Amino acid sequence: MSDGGTIRVALVDDQELVRAGFRMMLDAQPDMTVVGEAADGAAAVTLAERGDVDVMVMDVRMPRLDGVEAARQICAAGERPKVLMLTTFDLDEYAFAALKCGASGFLLKDVPPQELLFAIRAVHSGDAVVAPSTTRRLIDRFAPMLADGPDGAGPGSAAADLAGLTEREREVLIQVAAGLSNAEIAARLFVSEATIKTHVGRILGKLGLRDRVQAVVLAYETGLVRARPRTW
Repeated sequence: MSDGGTIRVALVDDQELVRAGFRMMLDAQPDMTVVGEAADGAAAVTLAERGDVDVMVMDVRMPRLDGVEAARQICAAGERPKVLMLTTFDLDEYAFAALKCGASGFLLKDVPPQELLFAIRAVHSGDAVVAPSTTRRLIDRFAPMLADGPDGAGPGSAAADLAGLTEREREVLIQVAAGLSNAEIAARLFVSEATIKTHVGRILGKLGLRDRVQAVVLAYETGLVRARPRTW
């Protein structure tokens, strides 16, 4: 746990000026401090092994080891640090691969400062960081790739896992996959937000998932929900 509620952040980007800009912004926050930097994925893995990082903000495309493989290794090693990927639009598919292997979310690299700060706090607290509209856009675009995901896992075994969910839990998972927040799902199903939070926790536990982003991926992998045809 970070001391005094301070979120300890590591910045991973091969551009020094980008890291410097992020550092200035984050260090100006009363609840954040930058405890390390890395210029490539291999260095990020080493940095994560120190054990003093809560959230790692990491670019996708880097030398030596890209952000996707670095995220895979970091997330496989333990629950911390949480990994928040940064990407540009044309690299969305790589960020999506990172979500499949354990990253807690992603943002476009030119995101407004307040959105980045919100995302870091959300990841640190265990919430989803992918905005509903972004979730829907990304899923619609890349769901066809899911059956041949980076880990080579097909939908068969995942579909069997859904058999352990109750009817209400499956209903909640469908809403999560649509990119709705707990509050939005609660309003739609006429229950309290606390009830939805409990359902989501049970879904993650039963399916052995790290967070609701991975739940979205699984929902599409199993065919519980399907991507809408692209119109653009």
